[in-house]
Amino acid sequence: MTGFLRRAALRSTAAVTPALHGVTVSGLVLVIAIGAYPSAYAALGGPSAAQAAQAKDAGGVIPAVGGPSLAHAAADAAPAGATTARADADGAHAAAAFGRITLPDLLLVEPTGLTPGRIASIRKIAHVRNVLAFDGGQIRAGGRPVNVIGVSPGQFRSWTPLRTASDQGFWNALSRGDFVASDAARKRLGLHPGSAYQLLGESRQSVTFGKAAALGVAGVDLVVDSSLSRELGLVHSVAALISAPAAGLAPLTRAVRAAAGRGARIYSLRRQQLPVAASVSGGLPTTYIGLFQQSAARYCPGMSWTILAAIGQIESADGTNEGPSTAGALGPMQFLPSTWRTWGTDGFGQTGTPDIMNPYDAVPSAARMLCADGAASGGHALYQAIFDYNHAGWYVTEVLQLAAAYAADYS
Repeated sequence: MTGFLRRAALRSTAAVTPALHGVTVSGLVLVIAIGAYPSAYAALGGPSAAQAAQAKDAGGVIPAVGGPSLAHAAADAAPAGATTARADADGAHAAAAFGRITLPDLLLVEPTGLTPGRIASIRKIAHVRNVLAFDGGQIRAGGRPVNVIGVSPGQFRSWTPLRTASDQGFWNALSRGDFVASDAARKRLGLHPGSAYQLLGESRQSVTFGKAAALGVAGVDLVVDSSLSRELGLVHSVAALISAPAAGLAPLTRAVRAAAGRGARIYSLRRQQLPVAASVSGGLPTTYIGLFQQSAARYCPGMSWTILAAIGQIESADGTNEGPSTAGALGPMQFLPSTWRTWGTDGFGQTGTPDIMNPYDAVPSAARMLCADGAASGGHALYQAIFDYNHAGWYVTEVLQLAAAYAADYS
């Protein structure tokens, strides 16, 4: 993962500490890695790129990108004690394959907790499309201090790194009331899946450890669901992630600061640089990521493959939803038939009539079309090429931000 790290130290105050009885925010430090997240496209309604992990063979359909299989159902032991029946109201949704991905533009931290009114005010800011508030604090696990955040699994899933969001076992565990951990915390604490551990905050809870994965929020050791968060006494809504892909960063920051109040701290999470695949391999790619990389290298040298990956995700969730759209667009890259007649091509040495539904044709065709519009030049030319693909400024912003997320997750 590349990019600078932003730190947000959460310090306890006299107004907070007496009510916590064993929970503190003095040791909790959120370190958000820029570009660690997939990006926000809740309004687009399609499943995420990682959700396309239903394997398909080269006979026409490509295995999807990255991460454990979505069929990977957890069979870990049930939580011990009071956690057995614990699950968020949206637990069933979290355990199902998720249907969106979200990239935050800002991290907002308020050590005393964000009030519902302030969160509502932030949601009303122009161009804000999604806000995720979560609990946090420092407790003890197995007698050792740990930093914990409390989330609604079905909501938090879409904000995590691509590989984690696609890890069904991880979300099954969190949804049934287990606690989950970062990879680093699992190693440091010696956690074993299926074993119960004592979590000591405002109350003592015996909770089963479910699974570990990359969280995209360094400095956080454990994640629990909202019910367990309340029982442990974590600070409610201590921080929030804000997604506003069409907003300018400076005006967005000013508006969030005005809505959040003087005590809040705000950190930018946007990322800029994108990787370029330089080599071209023989034969047909066997994964969507490989297809995007090879299509960019062959049909638009100099353009980042992440642009194709982002467009493929936004348009069809990498072939999961191939249309027709309300406008009549078809296939994994959602070409209008009229546009396809101009740009449709047989990719990777195939012969015959270009097939709008075939990803081996559609992705190279998208690369050719973008390249003709100057995408390989980067900068404003890349912006304009993406705009020509779909005439909307918000669409360009979302493509670029999702491309940054791919760049971070596959660097």
